Amino acid sequence: MTLAWLRRPSRAVAVALGLCALVLAAVGTPAEEEPVGVTEQVSTSVDVAAGDAVDPVRIAPTARPRWKAERVLPPGGMLIAYYGTAGSGALGVLGETPPDRAHRRLARAAAPFERPRRPVRLVYELIVSIADAYPGRDGDYSHDIARSDVRRYVDAARENGALVVLDIQPGRSGFQRAAKRWAWALREPHVGLALDPEWRMGPGEVPGRVIGRVRAEEVNRVSAWLSRMMLERNLPEKVLVLHQFRGSMLPDVRRIVRREGLQLVQHVDGFGTPGQKLDTYDAVARPGRFAMGFKLFYDEDRPLMGARAVHRIRPRVRLVSYQ
Repeated sequence: MTLAWLRRPSRAVAVALGLCALVLAAVGTPAEEEPVGVTEQVSTSVDVAAGDAVDPVRIAPTARPRWKAERVLPPGGMLIAYYGTAGSGALGVLGETPPDRAHRRLARAAAPFERPRRPVRLVYELIVSIADAYPGRDGDYSHDIARSDVRRYVDAARENGALVVLDIQPGRSGFQRAAKRWAWALREPHVGLALDPEWRMGPGEVPGRVIGRVRAEEVNRVSAWLSRMMLERNLPEKVLVLHQFRGSMLPDVRRIVRREGLQLVQHVDGFGTPGQKLDTYDAVARPGRFAMGFKLFYDEDRPLMGARAVHRIRPRVRLVSYQ
């Protein structure tokens, strides 16, 4: 089976041709999950997928304010997203047009997914920290887009009744350090967060030359910080999206814990034929632990799967994003 489809064509800076050989060497089934110590107490229980072995985690009793239990994913509901960055179509469809026009296009794309008693919400997944092939002034191989651009999408989403998900490609910086720069936007009730391990580089690694990875310990630190923020501010539930198309990108996925006030979504990327995309989905999906997401590529998928085909996927997809 051809494996080039496992590589997600996230951006031009990926030095794409040089990455193909790397992807061909790392075939589709998840890497063996390695044990790692959980270094912090968590605020809620661990959701265990069938067959997953999870070490006990102590629950820290804490006094909390009353939480506004508004679910970002109501029973039976779906999120339909456009993915990209501001002012450019190179990284995805979201940036091809101004926010209001993108919203209208997204609404048309989302309409076929609607079903009786299955509400659909629209989402702008905006890449706010973009991985680079060069170190930049701070040496982290990533740069942030302008705050004013993020504000435009946050404001447009509020006016249009949509959600925003801020996507982080951190380079050699940690996810939490990068995410905290966007705390001002994450304090908004309709703004969530996405972590993209493909672009989480280790020392000496360069985006586009290797496929990155992140350990559960780092994800858990981010989720603890985000959960505390929204509980303290009595915000409605937020989504925390984890992108993945290879098992090695989240090598100890079973240790990622759930947090009060956060809906964890495992978003399975990968382009190609429907059969190839579903092979990736089957290989990495952990539905007992996460709500499931699925990426559709306008240019790379052959053919592009429609709403009916996505609705047939099992375990059921709750977040669909178009790139």
